[in-house]
Amino acid sequence: MNQDDSRGPQPGLLTRVRRSIWREPWPESDRGRVRLTLNDLILHLHAPRVPQRALRATYSYGLGIFAIVLFGVLGFTGVLLTFTYTPSPNDAYASIQTLTAEIWIGALIRNMHHWSGNLLLIVSVLHLLRVFYTAAFHPPREFNWLLGLGLLALVALSNFTGYLMPWDQLAYWATTIATSMLNYVPVAGASIREFLVGGGDIGEFALRTFFAFHIVVFPPLLAIIISYHIWRVRKDTFSLPRALNEPPLDRRRIERVTTIPHLLNLEIGLALLALALLIAWSTWVPAPLEDAANPTHPPNPAKAAWYFMGFQELLLHFHPAFVTVVIPGLTLLGLFLLPYTDADPRPERNVTGIWFRSRRGRWLAALSALLGAGLTAALVVADEHWLDLPALFGGLPTAISNGAVPIGALALGLVVYYWSLGRQGATRSERNLALFTLLFAAFLTLTVIGVFFRGENMALVLPWNR
Repeated sequence: MNQDDSRGPQPGLLTRVRRSIWREPWPESDRGRVRLTLNDLILHLHAPRVPQRALRATYSYGLGIFAIVLFGVLGFTGVLLTFTYTPSPNDAYASIQTLTAEIWIGALIRNMHHWSGNLLLIVSVLHLLRVFYTAAFHPPREFNWLLGLGLLALVALSNFTGYLMPWDQLAYWATTIATSMLNYVPVAGASIREFLVGGGDIGEFALRTFFAFHIVVFPPLLAIIISYHIWRVRKDTFSLPRALNEPPLDRRRIERVTTIPHLLNLEIGLALLALALLIAWSTWVPAPLEDAANPTHPPNPAKAAWYFMGFQELLLHFHPAFVTVVIPGLTLLGLFLLPYTDADPRPERNVTGIWFRSRRGRWLAALSALLGAGLTAALVVADEHWLDLPALFGGLPTAISNGAVPIGALALGLVVYYWSLGRQGATRSERNLALFTLLFAAFLTLTVIGVFFRGENMALVLPWNR
């Protein structure tokens, strides 16, 4: 056995295990080494000292911690599920039934996995909104904003590939609707769908492909990018909360506290709270499971997963090429360019850490949210009952009458709104905030309409009349 002259003989593995089981006291030298090891691990992710302002719960709301906990739960429960799940159309549904009905706490494990996936997507969006509305993506954090967008896309794709796994009616037809949208993507859409589905209907090829992406491709990518994302937070420094009219902070003079125990205790407390709430919810609310998938009997209405319902709703109003390419492409371009166009280079105009930028930004956000939700709902109802653009524009191709014309009109309206805010004295950052809020409220409204207000044949109905 190796010895250290300064510390004497070291206990073997069996001795350490026995001490852990019987709670025998550890020598002071062992406790010190364990403590140093854990401290080093924690300080790889965090700076030794952090600004005390960064610990305010009402600034970040712990959304980053919640996301990490949910990702960890997804990984742990996903590994357990692979021991009973069979990725085959003949056995997938039966394996889920066996898991929930015959295996001890199998239903709880599946419920936690299902709800963690949905909650992770919601928490990721809320985290993005928090970063945006506090201008925490301004330099030097612009690259971490791009990493966050990539993570959000991967979380959505991971949810999408996992949606098919139960192989029930809900999963089968939601995936069928979502993959059929790819056919509307010009040039490459059909090839992408064939790569995922294998051509034709959803079957064994699609299930195995989705299963491989869900457990082999996306989890490692998420783990790597999340780790880098956290490291960038340390490298780029925390964004710090500020009062409405507080001048930019001098980081050399702000009060700091040690990461251990101040930040560590907060993170552990939030993690335990998230885990407790998740277990309670998963205990009382089962994950949905309908009848086994039947490719010959589609439900009416057949809907995509709830997080794709905004796009399915758009397909009812615009030409498919604009819904699958133009609108997502312009949205992604705007989000990628946002950190490079939103920040004002003048130090006195630095708004990082101030919720909604300013007092004007707050009422602009409220106004834009109301406009986005109200106008979207009104246009959906008008298009459902009165508007008929293809008939109105006669012999024009539908790509123009139901695509270029309405999209162009909406784009012109957004430009006029953006310009008018500038005429009223709003800064560029405040105008960007207003436009972002309006578009997000519009898409959220489309999602709510698609989920709750579409009945048979995708007709508009009140939820209680469906």
